Parts: sequence; C-alpha cells; structure tokens
Amino acid sequence: MNRKRSLVRRTAAVAAAGAAALVLAACGGSGDGDGPAGHNGHDATAAPSASASASQGQHNAADVAFAKGMIPHHRQAVEMAGLAPDRAQSAEVKKLAADIEKAQDPEIRTLSGWLTSWGEEVPAEGAMDHSMHDMGGMMTAEEMTELENASGKAFDTAFMEMMIKHHEGAVEMAKTEQADGAYGPATKMAGEIISSQSAEIEQMNGLLGKG
Repeated sequence: MNRKRSLVRRTAAVAAAGAAALVLAACGGSGDGDGPAGHNGHDATAAPSASASASQGQHNAADVAFAKGMIPHHRQAVEMAGLAPDRAQSAEVKKLAADIEKAQDPEIRTLSGWLTSWGEEVPAEGAMDHSMHDMGGMMTAEEMTELENASGKAFDTAFMEMMIKHHEGAVEMAKTEQADGAYGPATKMAGEIISSQSAEIEQMNGLLGKG
C-alpha cells in the first residue's frame, strides 16, 4: 500500500515535472515567440532611427561639404547683392542683384535644413575662415569693404567683376557635387546653380563688354 502510494506519488511527481517541463518549454517557446515579436517590437521602436539612417545613407560626405560650403558662399553673394540698391547706377545691375538675392536666400534655408536633418552643424552666421577665401571665389574682407565704398558706375563694374568670380566658384562647387554627391535634391540644386549662375556670368560679361 505504502509502496503503491509512493509509486503514485512518484508518478505524480514525474507527471508534475513533465508538466513543468512542458510549461517551461511553452514559456521558452513563447519566450522565443516573444523574441521575434520582441525584436519586431524593438525594430518598430528603432524604425525612426532605422529610417533616419536609411535617409542618412542617401547622402555622403560630398553632400555635406557642398551644403557647408555653399551656405557661407551664398550668404556672401546675398550680402553683396544687398549693397546694390543704394550704390548701383545700372538698372540691370540692380535687377541682377535682386535676382541673386531672390534665388539664393531660399537655397540657404534649404541647405541649412538638410544639414540639420543629417545631424550636421550649420555654419554660423559670419563664420568665415581664411580657407574659405581660397574656396569658390569668396571675397576677402578688403574686397567687401572696397565694394561697400564704391558707388555709381565704379560700383557696377566692381560688383560684376567680383560676382563673376564668385559665381564661377559656385559653379565649380556645384560641378563637384554633381560628380561626387549622392543626395538627389542636392545634386538637383547643384544643376540649377550651374545653369542659373552660368547664365548670370554670361549676362555680366556682356554688360562689362567682355561677352
């Protein structure tokens, strides 16, 4: 009787252990089930960063260099254009300056937006180091002062000569972006810069009698 009871007890214990093992397996199974779900859940939470890295994958170092270089470059062109209304004599120069300002102001905002979305720093206002003067036909402080102090026909000539040099630099930077960049909107903007600024160079050369 005792033996039988202990046998029943042992069988129950074995069954209980088996059940426990099944429960554990089930837990393990559901744990594994949770695994992918958990991973999916994790992926879901990671989706924003994954999509961010995917969008980051669409741009490269050339795109960053283009945006970081073109922002101060455009800012200077807008600053130069801002001098024209009070100093220029030629109506064509005044219109040209207004067109430059109208085209480049929105591009500065767009370029800044790209850098921010890429987690890059937007160049600070007025941040100009000497290396920038060698880059893309940027004016020196002395040249800018010379332009500020000029007026009438002398301003028109100085403005166009400086702006041609400035535009030529922008066209070169844009060509580099087209060759090396990966971000579609940036290469598209580069194409627009090349066509619009090349046309303005031609126009200014014509006004200077160099056409």
